[in-house]
Amino acid sequence: MRYPRGERHQTGQATVITRRSLLLAGVALPLGACAPRSKFRHYRGPAVTSIRVYKAERRMDLMHGDRVLRSFAIELGSNPVGHKIQAGDGRTPEGSYVIDRRNPNSAYHLSIGISYPNAEDRARAAALGVDPGGDIFIHGTPRERRRDRDWTAGCIAVSNREMEEIYAMVQDGTPIHIFP
Repeated sequence: MRYPRGERHQTGQATVITRRSLLLAGVALPLGACAPRSKFRHYRGPAVTSIRVYKAERRMDLMHGDRVLRSFAIELGSNPVGHKIQAGDGRTPEGSYVIDRRNPNSAYHLSIGISYPNAEDRARAAALGVDPGGDIFIHGTPRERRRDRDWTAGCIAVSNREMEEIYAMVQDGTPIHIFP
C-alpha cells in the first residue's frame, strides 16, 4: 500500500513515518529532503559550472566550462528591457550573481534563488533613493503557461518539467551571468 507523503500511518504493528511527520517533530533533514521525490531526478552528468542567461534571445544555458549542457527557452519580467533598478519595475537583473538558495515548496513549482541585489545594485538604488528589490529566482510556473509573453515580476521562468531538471542539475554557489 502506498502512503501519502507527510503523514503517519499505523500498519498493524509498525508505524510508517514520512518526511513531513519528521519535520513537524523538529527532526532536521538534508536540504531538499522535504520535497516530493517526483520533483527530483538524479543527475549524473557533468557538473554545471555556470549559467548563462541571454535576455534578448529568451534563452538560458547550463554550462560545463565552455560546453553547453542544456538550453532552455525562458520567460522574463513583464518589463524585460534593461537592468533591474528598483522593486516593482518588472525587470530581470543583468550582471553576475550566484545561485544562493533553493525552495522545494515554491508557489512556482520549484525555485532557485539568484543573489540579486549585490553591492553594486544596492549602491545604485541608494543613489537613486529607491529600494532595489530582491527575491529574484529561476522558477517553474503555478500552472503550465503558454510561452507567448513575459509575465514574472523580474524572475526567470521555465516549464515545470524543465525546472525539475534545472533544480537537480544546479547546485548552490553556481555562478549565473545575465546578459541583455
